[in-house]
Amino acid sequence: MANQDAPFGFRQVGGLGSRPTSEGTSKYLINSTQAGDIFAGDVVTAGDGTTKYEGGGTIPYGYIGSSETDAVRNVGIFNGCFYVDPTTSKPTFKNYWPTTTAAEGTAFVYDNPDDLFEVQTSGTLAQTVASRGNDMAYTAGSTINGRSKEEITGAAVAGGQFTMIRKSEDPSNTDLSSANSNWIVKFNEHVYYNYTNT
Repeated sequence: MANQDAPFGFRQVGGLGSRPTSEGTSKYLINSTQAGDIFAGDVVTAGDGTTKYEGGGTIPYGYIGSSETDAVRNVGIFNGCFYVDPTTSKPTFKNYWPTTTAAEGTAFVYDNPDDLFEVQTSGTLAQTVASRGNDMAYTAGSTINGRSKEEITGAAVAGGQFTMIRKSEDPSNTDLSSANSNWIVKFNEHVYYNYTNT
């Protein structure tokens, strides 16, 4: 049976060793110049003045932004934000960071490098990709519900932002003979793991 093509970004499902997840997030700053939506379930990356966010522009040190495919300074998975709306001066909590926000904001991020995430693939992946690398495939999310539509690519890569752990147990998306199967993944390239900070 074909899988459902319904990407949802990266959804936290636990941690290595089957430890229970606290579903805890950490706070990071979003720069007022972040000119691109960041959706709940999107990969975010730490800026270094040269790292680009999805859609162009660069992220300065001390801030996070939407990650590009192949980015190595990944921080985690975005889970909403808080900012003071520059137009209304009202404190605002949102599922996603709107590109039009001309203010600094606080992002809530699943940043534990041992967290596991469920994600859909944009192509067909066989069981032989387990324990190999993969990169995210960026697609803009929904401004209606604030959810991501990011996926992982349809081919294993050397290194890669993520390590493929196993296929998901979602009965609607476990057919490895067709596109859009769901997988459990872990960060491979992460600022707190497997990366030399500068």
